[in-house]
Amino acid sequence: MTIAIDAGNTFVKIAVFQSDIILYSERFRSGDFLGKISGLLKQYGEVTDIIIASVADVFEKDLEELQKMVKVHILGTLTVLPFKNRYATPGTLGADRVALVSAACREYPGQNVLVIDSGTCITYDFLNAEGEYLGGAISPGIQMRYKALHTFTARLPLIDSTRLDDFIGNSTASSISSGVLNGVVNEIDGVIDQYKERFEHLTVILTGGDLDFLSKQLKSSIFANSNFLLKGLNYILELNKNQ
Repeated sequence: MTIAIDAGNTFVKIAVFQSDIILYSERFRSGDFLGKISGLLKQYGEVTDIIIASVADVFEKDLEELQKMVKVHILGTLTVLPFKNRYATPGTLGADRVALVSAACREYPGQNVLVIDSGTCITYDFLNAEGEYLGGAISPGIQMRYKALHTFTARLPLIDSTRLDDFIGNSTASSISSGVLNGVVNEIDGVIDQYKERFEHLTVILTGGDLDFLSKQLKSSIFANSNFLLKGLNYILELNKNQ
């Protein structure tokens, strides 16, 4: 058994794998990192390896304690990957994006794949049919856009909503929601159309915290997969167990 851990900007996401099958998954805030993982190691006594991808700070003391219990792999620049990285600055490519592209490589070999991760940021990552990662884009996520409108204006309230009844807002709150949510939906549909114009037979994967809302709003045909990143991490772990 293995455990894949994605320590993101807001939440830690984990999954316990038996080969490539997810036995258990959970999302929690980062404050109880070591306690959660220790509990899973006790519950699933056959775990031999853990892989961690982090775009946030995972406390060194937690990692030191974890390494006493199980073999820990940290996704980094020396990690063996299943794709050819054509990114101009590969050292700056986030661990979360690396994992998503790895999942695309495993799940959709020989295809042009656009992976969209809708979390704190919205990331777009493109893998071509030759197994080459070309790059993508990063834009603000839904909550970041709400916070920006509130922070950089004098009177706009802070909204927290994924409800879009009509694109014509009839109050300040509904106007903000329309601007943010309608803007995000049209952005994603527009980006997908750009890729479709350049690459034939495009497969689009949507994942991330705002998956439920966006999957119902997008006009483009997509595959929704809430555990895509964790599956990518588990695949990377398979390639690196003996390294």
